[in-house]
Amino acid sequence: MPRNDNKICYFYNYIYNEKINILEAEMKTDIQIAQECKLKRIEEIAKKLNLKDEDYEVYGKYKAKIELSLLDKLKNKPDGKLILVTAITPTPAGEGKSTVTIGLTQGLNKIGKKTVAALREPSLGPVFGIKGGACGGGYSQIVPMEDINLHFNGDFHAIGSAHNLIAACIDNHIKQGNKLNIDINKIVFKRAVDMNDRALRNIIIGLGGNQNGIPRESSFQITVSSEIMAILCLSTSLMDLKKRIGNIIFAYDKNDNPLKVKDLKIEGSACALLKDAIKPNLVQTLENTPVIVHGGPFANIAHGCNSILATKMSLKLADYTITEAGFAADLGAEKFLDIKCRLANLKPNCIVLVATIRALKHHGGAKNISKEDLKALQKGFENLDKHIENMQKYNIPIIVAINKFSSDTEKEINLIKEHCNSLNVDIALCEAWEHGGNGAKNLAKKVVNIINEKKSNYKPLYKLNLPVKEKIEIICKEIYGAGKITFAEKSLKMIKKIESLGYKNLPICMSKTQKSISDNPSLLGAPKNYTLNIDEIKLASGAGFIIAMAGGIIDMPGLPKIPVACNIDIDKNGKISGLF
Repeated sequence: MPRNDNKICYFYNYIYNEKINILEAEMKTDIQIAQECKLKRIEEIAKKLNLKDEDYEVYGKYKAKIELSLLDKLKNKPDGKLILVTAITPTPAGEGKSTVTIGLTQGLNKIGKKTVAALREPSLGPVFGIKGGACGGGYSQIVPMEDINLHFNGDFHAIGSAHNLIAACIDNHIKQGNKLNIDINKIVFKRAVDMNDRALRNIIIGLGGNQNGIPRESSFQITVSSEIMAILCLSTSLMDLKKRIGNIIFAYDKNDNPLKVKDLKIEGSACALLKDAIKPNLVQTLENTPVIVHGGPFANIAHGCNSILATKMSLKLADYTITEAGFAADLGAEKFLDIKCRLANLKPNCIVLVATIRALKHHGGAKNISKEDLKALQKGFENLDKHIENMQKYNIPIIVAINKFSSDTEKEINLIKEHCNSLNVDIALCEAWEHGGNGAKNLAKKVVNIINEKKSNYKPLYKLNLPVKEKIEIICKEIYGAGKITFAEKSLKMIKKIESLGYKNLPICMSKTQKSISDNPSLLGAPKNYTLNIDEIKLASGAGFIIAMAGGIIDMPGLPKIPVACNIDIDKNGKISGLF
């Protein structure tokens, strides 16, 4: 019987195409997974935390604000265990830190541990820019993800409004006679907007005649880098918030004396705009476990942690609290440990360091990170090792979590396991993206064992009473591996001014690229003995830290050539697509 090659080819093409169609149907996007999730009413989530009606205020069906009075109510209850999730240096491949954080929360609940995640709110800048949202991924997400990624409960808009009220009052004061003798060339308080907009980095305001104010140079920063954002996240009460706002130095007078917001007598007004924003937000994971989300400072241009209030509430409400710090351990974790923990008297019990085999191969110079490359992986270990070394300096037990991808081979997995074992560092695979809490149960069990078996003796990296310059140098040398640190002349002048004003004992908030441990985004792996450049020093007197800006970092990001915004859409029923 003769072969019919055309029919055979058609048959195999049909089977192949059907297989592709099936695979595509099975590969749902993050937003599709989130939209298909069966959410529980927020009242049910609140009950899991034993919250009473008077402890929270409902915002729609699936969100709520937690009243600050709850902390006083629970003040005698012992704190649960605190776990920090951080990561290796970010790469275009992504590390999935938020996914692991949420997955670990779900995993701990799966093994019978009452656990709450305390996370940051996403900024509209990256949501519509290059990075996308910040609600996790796959089957380890917080929901409702569209609301959380967009306006949520209005916290960021309130922060921006409070910030810009101060900015408006500064210029109005100048227009109305300038009783405070403000030097318009020494105004250090910018305006703020929660969007990536490079056109606002340097602007001229007050044009169009006398009625429009005094013409001067000004600028915008993204809201998540603003001092008001930092203050909200570091405040311990509404009155503490008001006091900190009042202590913001917004300018210097013509005799070079500092001027504070309380000199304008508007700290009460600014605080009034934040009366609801200061309350932490309650939401849930895809598996209906409670999550507290609050605040969202960037870690590359701010201190990168969620609010103290959210973390403290979580510690009272759960046996285990999982929190994260932005970007890699050299940025977010360092600031969490040297700023937030010190101020809030927090004592972390464990650090989870997230890595991916793909990202490590990228640091090792691999051209195709989806292909097995043991040599590149081996070379990439230097980035992992540096972050492990840095975290060990704080005397907190560490576990490496490998966020597993389908492209990871058995040989690659075994190699990284052997490497971590050689360092006497615990390691666990995490498959939370694909399997949710079940994919993180192994990691959860290991975290519990580490906390039970290894004692945390947390201590900060440096002492606060050291000179400002020395504190900066300690971070740059110990954490970043720099050999030499140079200070621009204006930085040295500002350090001298800060010390003369009595602020020398404040912690340091480093502001640098997230793409490298160094201040140079092109240096992968673990650069050593390079020169790190401190460009500018700023004083955040209300927040209570000193900002050191390195490597030309700026506090107003720009949009990429093709922003994520181009892929986001909404249909006639209000259903959003393209958000991730």
